Amino acid sequence: MARIHPSAIVDPRAELDDTVEVGPYSIIGAGVRIGAGTRVGPHVVIEGATTIGRDNRIHPYASIGAAPQDKKYGGEPTALEIGDRNTLRECVTINRGTVQHRAVTRLGSDNWIMAYVHVAHDCIVGDQVVIANSTNLAGHVEIGDWVILGGATQVHQFCKIGAHAMTGTGTIVLHDIPPYVMASGNTASAHGINTEGLRRRGFEAGRIETLRRAYRILYKSGATMQQARETLRAMLEPSAGLGERERADVALLAGFLDTVTRGIVR
Repeated sequence: MARIHPSAIVDPRAELDDTVEVGPYSIIGAGVRIGAGTRVGPHVVIEGATTIGRDNRIHPYASIGAAPQDKKYGGEPTALEIGDRNTLRECVTINRGTVQHRAVTRLGSDNWIMAYVHVAHDCIVGDQVVIANSTNLAGHVEIGDWVILGGATQVHQFCKIGAHAMTGTGTIVLHDIPPYVMASGNTASAHGINTEGLRRRGFEAGRIETLRRAYRILYKSGATMQQARETLRAMLEPSAGLGERERADVALLAGFLDTVTRGIVR
């Protein structure tokens, strides 16, 4: 049997693996499913159609799977999906989706979500993401893999932040941030490639230099967005001479630009 503190309340319709731990005064509602090895600390509330994977750590006062903070929400059945090995620190709030968009909010695996972070309805957060204290993601935000959001970053609804991007403390994000880009300020401006983060993830010097070149095309050449996209696409041609990894990096950036709807940070 799951190890459930006597003061915790677990609805009999919840599904908990036998190795799940539930701390004092926590509440687990009907429809919740929690995978092996996950530990739920004290004073946590998990509700709704929420699925949580393996080996997650959920700290005190987190609210997971509550109804979306959206006036259009009328009690429709929507969901929250959380992957494996995530750490959710104190007072993290993650809401379910809305039927007007995805009907699901998704958090991937191996993420580190610090205290007082809010992830709103219909957000998609990838893997290996770090979100620092007091950051807020409005509804419908998309966060790529390996993104780092500095403390008190505020992200406007429907914004996209590409893989390996990074924001500074107190950044206000009103436009999309392309992959690999560092951004900060109120409102956010681009400040080069996330070089140190890429090095720590094993990017070789040649890959980083290729991404610097791509950044210059996008931000320093004076090209329009369409012209920059065309130039980046040209870099993917065999005649451009890029290695396989460099081509994949540029392809990720070029593909992201094709999805932009709010413009990119400048």
